[in-house]
Amino acid sequence: MRLEKAAYTRDDGRNVTIKAAVFEDASGAYGAFTFYYSDEMGEETIGGQAAFLNNRLLFYQGNVLVDAVFDRMSVMSAAQLRELAGLLPLVEGNKGNPPLLPTHLPKRLSAPTLEKNTTKYILGPVTLDRIGSPLPGSMVDFTSGAEVVLSKYSAAAGDATLMLIEYPTPQIAADRLRRIDASHQVTQQQPGVASIVDVGPFFDTRTGPIIVIAAGPLSKSEARSLITSISYDADVTWNENTYVSKKDNLANFLFNAIVLCGIVVGLALVAGIAFGGLRIAVKRFFPGTVFDRREAMEFIALHLEDDPRRPRREL
Repeated sequence: MRLEKAAYTRDDGRNVTIKAAVFEDASGAYGAFTFYYSDEMGEETIGGQAAFLNNRLLFYQGNVLVDAVFDRMSVMSAAQLRELAGLLPLVEGNKGNPPLLPTHLPKRLSAPTLEKNTTKYILGPVTLDRIGSPLPGSMVDFTSGAEVVLSKYSAAAGDATLMLIEYPTPQIAADRLRRIDASHQVTQQQPGVASIVDVGPFFDTRTGPIIVIAAGPLSKSEARSLITSISYDADVTWNENTYVSKKDNLANFLFNAIVLCGIVVGLALVAGIAFGGLRIAVKRFFPGTVFDRREAMEFIALHLEDDPRRPRREL
C-alpha cells in the first residue's frame, strides 16, 4: 500500500486536505473503505462507493481510497471529488473489480433486517479482531486465502452478526468448519477458553466454499431464516466460437484445393514448355553437340542376310 497526503486552497480561501491510499487491487480499497465508514455516515455517489459525515467525505475508486476533509462543505465539494475520481488511473484486468463476497449478504425485508452501513470486508486478522468479530482471526486462517465479510442484522432481541468466510475451495472450507465446531464445543465445555468470542447463540453452516456464521441474540428460527437465505451457486462458463471460420469452412477448403491444382498444372505446363523449348533451341543452334550425338544414337544391329545355299520354300 502507498499513502499520499496533500492540502489544497481554492481562490475563495476554502481549504481541503486529501489523503489517498493506493492498494494492490480494488478489494483492498473496498475493505479499507468499509473499515473507516460508520453507520452515522450518509451515502454519496462518487467513485465506486462514497460516504460523508459533516466536513469529511470518503470514497474509493478502483484500487484507490480517498479521504477528503473540507473546512466548509458545499455543493461544489462533491462535484470536485467526482472530477477527481474520474482522473484517477484505472487498474488493469481483474484487479479493478470489487469483491463478490459482499453480494452474498441477504438484503432482507423481514426480521432480521440488514442494518445500514454496517458491512465490513476484511482480508487480514488484525482488522478482524478490531471490529469485534464473533470469530477471532486465528480461527479464520487468512494464510489460506480467506476473505471475510460481516454485517449487523436487527433481530427481535437485539443486533446480531452475520459472518461469511470464503475460502479458495470447498474442501478447505469444510476442514475449517470442522475446526470451528470443535473449538466451539471446547468453549462451551470450558468457558475460560477464548477460542471463540462469547457472543451468545452461535450458528454455523457451509455452502460451497463459504462458511456462514450467525451469532448474537437470535432465536433458532431467526438464525435458520438468516443462514438459509445464503446459497452458493457455482457458475461454469465455457466460451467458444459460434461461427465458422475460414479454417473450418468446407467451401473455402474446396476452393483452395482447386486453386492449388491450377497452380500445380500451371507450373507443370511452364516447366514442360521451358524444357521442350530449351531442347529445340539447343538442337537448332548446336546441332549434334548436346542432343542427337552420333555416339549417343548408336544401337546394336543384327545384320541378317539371305544364305544362297539355303533352299527356299515356295508358297
